[in-house]
Amino acid sequence: MSQAVDPSQQCPAQHLSRTGLRKDDPLNQVPLPLRKPVYILLQDHERAQRLAQQLEFFGLGVQPLFSADAFHASLSECPPSAIVMDVDFTGSGQGLLLAAQAQAQAQQGLPQPIPLLFFSHHETDTPTRLAAVRAGGKEFLTGTLEASSLLEKVELLTSATPHDPLRVLIIDDSRTQALHTERVLASAGMITRSLTDPIRTMAELADFQPDLIILDLYMPACTGPELAKVIRHNDRYVSVPIIYLSAEDDLDKQLDAMSEGGDDFLTKPFRSRHLITTVRNRAARARHLKSRMVRDSLTGLYNHTHILQLLEDCCYRARREQQPLSFAMLDIDRFKQINDRHGHPMGDRVIKSLALFLKQRLRKTDFIGRYGGEEFAIVMPNTALDAAHKVLDEIRRRFAEILYPAQPRDLNCTFSAGVVQLDDELDALTMASAADEALYRAKHAGRNCVVRVEP
Repeated sequence: MSQAVDPSQQCPAQHLSRTGLRKDDPLNQVPLPLRKPVYILLQDHERAQRLAQQLEFFGLGVQPLFSADAFHASLSECPPSAIVMDVDFTGSGQGLLLAAQAQAQAQQGLPQPIPLLFFSHHETDTPTRLAAVRAGGKEFLTGTLEASSLLEKVELLTSATPHDPLRVLIIDDSRTQALHTERVLASAGMITRSLTDPIRTMAELADFQPDLIILDLYMPACTGPELAKVIRHNDRYVSVPIIYLSAEDDLDKQLDAMSEGGDDFLTKPFRSRHLITTVRNRAARARHLKSRMVRDSLTGLYNHTHILQLLEDCCYRARREQQPLSFAMLDIDRFKQINDRHGHPMGDRVIKSLALFLKQRLRKTDFIGRYGGEEFAIVMPNTALDAAHKVLDEIRRRFAEILYPAQPRDLNCTFSAGVVQLDDELDALTMASAADEALYRAKHAGRNCVVRVEP
């Protein structure tokens, strides 16, 4: 059980988020930053303790507090990442006033306000909700506080992860021109890579995965429109914007080039601001559309098709760099019974919960996908079979401890998994098949276990 601590003895920030933490992984020896905890202030102390324990299963640092004095003392010692507060925390109708005072106290010297989520066990009237808004509330929760749903809201409110820089591939036979274009785009914070040999384009696309391609119109090995056609033949790159960059000023030739797979045409010499704005707008829009195309709508994880494409890319990179690669398939046990007994909304909640749990527990460099229904897939670069099996088994054990409010008693769920490592005999498709077969064996071994495919 989580215990309230004396803030004079321990700063709450010492609760280290387990997100991305993987023991025995040589690539994770860099210390993770301390993550500030979430304060839980509920009138029902037992409920606060249970909720804190459930949130900690997800790897979130949590501190339940049971008095206004302890709350103010903790705020002075180390401000939290978020506050979840009962509107009547003190039992005297002063919860909203306490929250307003705390906001004023906590915000001193902080660049961003601390997200405040109010909770009421019963539905409340509009004046109470209005008072919550005026006290700084970002969310108002009613009914039953469920750990995975609460965590989802907290993550949304506290996420400060900057977007990855836009990635631009420049294909130009002139090294001087390519370097100039690179410098201009790099000055705007973009990641660039230049290629003077257009014949290597497809391999470079698979490795670099650009958001946008800048293409010269005339090159010795092939023309820009010819290369654009080759790129568009691959379904993966149909939606990647292509901008022609050339000294060609004949409008008819420019239009002909754009009709051959191009999206825009810029003439040399170009103005730096014009190039940066055009590239940024095209690439950002394409990235947004792609994220909607490759993500599962329920969980936000990669969809079936894209996770297999990522596995293929990682296989290529692992062989080239001679690094280990593991792949796992997971399946929620007895999922049909969950839907039949508790309804499909509960089934969706469990699926979302596992998706969130995996995101919390795995590294940022791992790729997680919803393979279909209640089945998930994980691509684990730079991870040998022993480490992958150990991590997945720990996740399996911890996930089984999560409780979902249900009648006549709370529900807990488990999953089974199969994991395989890339070797000389396997490619992306055979890895997926081997992991699926191992998952099948895990189901027949009694479920709630992880089966590995030995090399």
